[in-house]
Amino acid sequence: MSRKVLPGRPYPLGATYDGRGVNFAVYSEEAREVELCLFDEAGAECERIRLREVTGFIRHGCVPGLHPGQRYGYRIQGPYEPERGLRFNPSKLLLDPYARAVVGSLDWKGPIFGYRVGASDADLSYSDENDAHAVPKGIVIDESFDWEGDAYPDTPLHESVIYELHVKGFTKLHPGVPEELRGTYAGLAHPAAVDHLKQLGVTAVELLPVHEFVDEGHLIDKGLVNYWGYNSLNFFAPVARYASTGAGEHVREFKQMVKALHRAGIEVILDVVYNHTAEGNELGPTLSLRGIDNTTYYKLVPDQPRYYMNYTGTGNSLNAQHPQVLKLIMDSLRYWVTQMHVDGFRFDLASTLAREQHHVTRLSSFFDAIHQDPVLSRVKLIAEPWDIGEGGYQVGNFPILWAEWNDKYRDTVRRYWRGDIGGMAELGYRLTGSSDLYQEDGRHPYASINFIAAHDGFTLHDVVSYERKHNEANGENGRDGHDHNLSANYGVEGQTDDPGINELRERQKRNLLATLFLSQGVPMLCAGDEMGRTQRGNNNAYAQDNEISWLDWNLDDRRRAQMEFTRRLIALRKKHPVLRRKKFYQGRQIRGSEVRDLTWLRPDGEQMTDAEWRAGWNRALSVMLAGDALGEVDEEGNLVVDDTLLLLLNAHTEPVQFKLPAHNGGRWEVLVDTSRPDGVETGEVHTSADAVSLPDRSLRLLRAVNSD
Repeated sequence: MSRKVLPGRPYPLGATYDGRGVNFAVYSEEAREVELCLFDEAGAECERIRLREVTGFIRHGCVPGLHPGQRYGYRIQGPYEPERGLRFNPSKLLLDPYARAVVGSLDWKGPIFGYRVGASDADLSYSDENDAHAVPKGIVIDESFDWEGDAYPDTPLHESVIYELHVKGFTKLHPGVPEELRGTYAGLAHPAAVDHLKQLGVTAVELLPVHEFVDEGHLIDKGLVNYWGYNSLNFFAPVARYASTGAGEHVREFKQMVKALHRAGIEVILDVVYNHTAEGNELGPTLSLRGIDNTTYYKLVPDQPRYYMNYTGTGNSLNAQHPQVLKLIMDSLRYWVTQMHVDGFRFDLASTLAREQHHVTRLSSFFDAIHQDPVLSRVKLIAEPWDIGEGGYQVGNFPILWAEWNDKYRDTVRRYWRGDIGGMAELGYRLTGSSDLYQEDGRHPYASINFIAAHDGFTLHDVVSYERKHNEANGENGRDGHDHNLSANYGVEGQTDDPGINELRERQKRNLLATLFLSQGVPMLCAGDEMGRTQRGNNNAYAQDNEISWLDWNLDDRRRAQMEFTRRLIALRKKHPVLRRKKFYQGRQIRGSEVRDLTWLRPDGEQMTDAEWRAGWNRALSVMLAGDALGEVDEEGNLVVDDTLLLLLNAHTEPVQFKLPAHNGGRWEVLVDTSRPDGVETGEVHTSADAVSLPDRSLRLLRAVNSD
């Protein structure tokens, strides 16, 4: 008996349950016919329903009697003319781009390619094998959820401390999380995990990709997986592999995680990958967008639409300039904010989304859409401001409302503490919010997301333990991963029992951490760097779903001391508004103050000259931050006043004598001293009459005692 199908509605796109049935809607400009395919829980295809209604290229229909839990996909008929960019193939089951949940995994041994593998000019051939058993499927969900008055923490960006973590790796080995919850959304929501974040003092977690993604075939052949997740298959569904619950229930589990983190005052930022999909180049599988409408969703080579523009290094690039593709991205972003309650996004390879035709431009339709949107213009927007295409490196060039991962900060600070010659002028910019990158276009210091280490590259511990990458476990003979690490091993590559080397490494880690949290801008800490996590020299652990990547919570005294040092640094930053300014320094007197807001000093106490900023030999300086010259007001309109702080830095390999300024009586209390293992709030007091000896490769922060 044929099932009754109602006309339904073209919006919203996707599968929407209304209590009586499910409305299905999918966009395809070139499709001739669209069939909705229904599956039972065992994966057997039990029904095909033609969607006959068409509204503005949207095929739609409502099927009464269907309920949440229903598995489905699409088969779409249309021209198969690869040389024109058309790759329709109804033999291939297609995942709904708007599916809210995905069930099942991808079987690379199945007939998932639209062409005959091994044929001459393979992608021009045609495969008529049914691949439904080998591909993931959408699942209808009940979107109702009791948020219990959940409130977005809405932490101002300049007050934020971001913690980049992997949902699985953060709790996989955590002894305080029940074993059945480790590595899941529920594990991250567990009090033992949340307590660590609260005690550390971070204000936001930035989750590595949680959009449904697939493992590449070449990794599976090596016994590896795509651990990081930068291989999106769908932009709405939270990835099922991080769920402790059954099919379709992981959406609810994700919401429970967000609610738990919000209750602790912690924001949730998603690392999102809208620049490409898991379908790869012309030799990739047909899983979703390629078979739905290849010429709409992807950027194709203008004169050879058989091939894909590849700004991402993954085989394809989404065509974000097409209105429907832009709508897909915008609908996804709004869904995660309004329905999943996330607080912001970090956009992977964001330059790709900013390309009009070929060139990156601030005037792209993507930026226009974001900036006029009443929901998205109010959340945190962070760009990874580069891709691998021509002109793709765009650090400092994103528009207002946007913050950026500042790799210039990372590289400058690593160079300085490694002892590289020169670079003092650039260090000055990086310590004070990178005004050379962000001031002229109307942005603020918090446009700079500062970091020393991130998921991609060496961990903080490995930055001071290895001089070269050790990526053998990735199975690419060491060819993968970059070689520009700006790291040092101080005499031994990797682990050593030498106490002198280990002491220096610990001091350098304290230097790097202290620099990060005492700099203007927004600090981002990579998960585990607060407790000395190592990847054993692997600087590209994207495929390592094992102890190389998982956080080790078994802490010895050294790692526990580093965690406490980090916690106290974050608390110090929160205590002093002079360390997290909303505006750039002016280097001059501010109205109401008799001193400059910022003063750069030589070790002898005199002001730095242009020649000394350029001098290659110079690796020591100090900077005085005037707490009574902030020139900022709080939310009540009151003038913000803080202590005056003095930061001393010495990257030389020998001690340097510093003369302290005679500011307000010239008494200075030591707040941070990286030459000491405990490092923070020593209580030691110096006067301007003292000659303060700063040990080699160390940092000291002091407070003017009588500036209260």
